[in-house]
Amino acid sequence: MQIHLQNNMVLFLIFLCFGIMACGEESKSTQTGTTTESNLPLDNIQLPAGFKIEIYAEGVENARSMALSPSGVLYVGTRNEGKVYALLDEDKDQRAEKVLVLAEGLKMPNGVAFKDGTLYVAEVNRLIKFENIEQQLTAKPTYKVVYDKYPSDTWHGWKYIAFGPDGKLYIPVGAPCNVCERKNKMYASITRINPDGTGLEVYAHGVRNTVGFDWHPDTDELWFTDNGRDRMGDDIPGDELNRVQNAGQHYGFPYCHAGSIADPEFGKKKACSDFVAPAKVLGAHVAALGMEFYTAGQFPEEYQKQIFIAEHGSWNRSSKVGYQVSLITLQGNQVTDYKPFAQGWLQGQQAWGRPVDIELMPDGSMLVSDDFAGVIYRIYYEG
Repeated sequence: MQIHLQNNMVLFLIFLCFGIMACGEESKSTQTGTTTESNLPLDNIQLPAGFKIEIYAEGVENARSMALSPSGVLYVGTRNEGKVYALLDEDKDQRAEKVLVLAEGLKMPNGVAFKDGTLYVAEVNRLIKFENIEQQLTAKPTYKVVYDKYPSDTWHGWKYIAFGPDGKLYIPVGAPCNVCERKNKMYASITRINPDGTGLEVYAHGVRNTVGFDWHPDTDELWFTDNGRDRMGDDIPGDELNRVQNAGQHYGFPYCHAGSIADPEFGKKKACSDFVAPAKVLGAHVAALGMEFYTAGQFPEEYQKQIFIAEHGSWNRSSKVGYQVSLITLQGNQVTDYKPFAQGWLQGQQAWGRPVDIELMPDGSMLVSDDFAGVIYRIYYEG
């Protein structure tokens, strides 16, 4: 009887994992650490010579995507907490003294973006906005629904959002599965929409699950990370860094992965040569999320206009990988190098932190959110 009950419990847990399907950046990010600044082992973080790391804010449970307003308020979305935060650096000392909860009870409000005094927040199936948000930070701010016709699937339903150089808000819609085909062209895409909720269009197709993108500072071309499919083994397919040259391009999902790997089920329908190849194939299962071109002045010249990527870390690989901030070096539009920049959140097979998003500060330092430790780090260069 005891063995029977244990087997049933194992089956239940397996079913639960597959049912909620938020496993890794598919489900393990549902875990939230209880660490505080006093016991975070920041000394374990390895950085290039001249760089330092410190805590910018703590007590930011499940800290995910970030958006900084011109006045210096840092807005932070969450995936599992259902909250949106505002972080205030009142003393202008590069540390947030106040962590305010602006909203709670929302459905995976991962994505945040700020424009013209308005905070935009992406839930699973809708976009909402808080107008004149910085006049009501300490009150109970109200919001308006901008658009509510996005799919309601929670599997890859959390969203990263950002305003492009064209003034439109870019909003991805992940595939509602590990790998599948859907008739609705909105799935596995990056959409864009006007700030008032009009003019929705699919900007890029065949994108399994992007949770981070940015525009090249010279060309205004969109670059984005994309999480590769699971259950093809430890080492394939790699995550992707992609570049959009023209609206409407297709990046392969579900037919082709990492530019050259045909899907076992759907790969017979279309050839990999039919699609846009990645600018760089990243590590398999590293869960590449937030990315940012470095356009500030504090870091040395070699980092200017290069790409930093937050790798959230693997969840189902036999040996864990990721859990770092990586650096992509470009010459023009060609990737010439891909290597760790900040690492040490993974010690052996135990992780104490998971980087999610990157945001640049006015002084040129870099903020990194961590949804596992519930903190925001600040990385800066002293030389």
